[in-house]
Amino acid sequence: MIDFRYHLVSIVAIFLALTVGIVLGSTVLEPTFFKSAEEMTASLRQANEKYLTQISELRTREEGGDSLVTSHLPDLVRGQLAGERVVLVEAPGASAALRDPVEKLVTSAGAAYTGRISLTEKFIDGEQASVVDGLAANLAPAGVTFPDGASPYDKAATMLAGAIVTNDRAQAGRANPAAAGVLEAFQAGDFLTLNGNPEQRATMAIVLAPAQPYEGEDADRQTNALVSVAAGLDSGALGTVLAGTVTASANGGVIGALHDTGGVASAVSTVDTVDFAAGRIVVVYALREQLAGRSGAYGVGSGATAFEPTVTTPSQTPTPAASRG
Repeated sequence: MIDFRYHLVSIVAIFLALTVGIVLGSTVLEPTFFKSAEEMTASLRQANEKYLTQISELRTREEGGDSLVTSHLPDLVRGQLAGERVVLVEAPGASAALRDPVEKLVTSAGAAYTGRISLTEKFIDGEQASVVDGLAANLAPAGVTFPDGASPYDKAATMLAGAIVTNDRAQAGRANPAAAGVLEAFQAGDFLTLNGNPEQRATMAIVLAPAQPYEGEDADRQTNALVSVAAGLDSGALGTVLAGTVTASANGGVIGALHDTGGVASAVSTVDTVDFAAGRIVVVYALREQLAGRSGAYGVGSGATAFEPTVTTPSQTPTPAASRG
């Protein structure tokens, strides 16, 4: 049998081993470990300072470039949209800070800014989809039918487009008798708010995307609702541009969702740099390109094919498409 003396020797051996390990760790391994950690920390600190300096330099360069473009913006867009009328449609969650720059942009390009429609959160609320559907159906003029399979937002977009845009310049600046009461009805239902005179129909539209992609289980349906709005406006106008930041062209963003569609992507132009002066100029150039019946995906996001379209001079007046769709 194992006696007490054996247990005592075992315990003493264990403590002796621990003592030896502590001594070795503190006298042999510890200096090496701390030296390696200090060297790694110093290296990381140096790299971090280098990257911070680079970021600061890039930000300063970007701000300088943006300031330069902003100061010359009127010259860069002058006459590009002469004779056109432009309406702005804001998605729920769009940046309010971009409103004034967009208005100044289109007027600098020679277009008349008719006003703004701001869609509310209620407009894209899933629980309100049936209400939107019924409202659009009730507002449709006699004899007007919607395509089979049209979503509530396809129908709403058709009605809103009839009230605020036209592809007939002879009708531009006039209210549409067939759409009388449409804007008032959607406003009364708290689905949108109005600014300016958007009922005095425009020939072109800019749709401002949300600042951030929608989240939650209903996000895809909300995003697709805005794609429907852009498509509807484009069908009734001489051209439409969906504009936003690079987040809108990322996965889950409205621009990204539009790029995934076939027919809409080939008709509606997109710009994902509207938060920069250069990007806002691209919005004008994209609208100008729309007058020739062409579209494109512009910016720096994954779905963009170029930063800007080919620019035509005001003297090279493109022939507008008779109808867009």
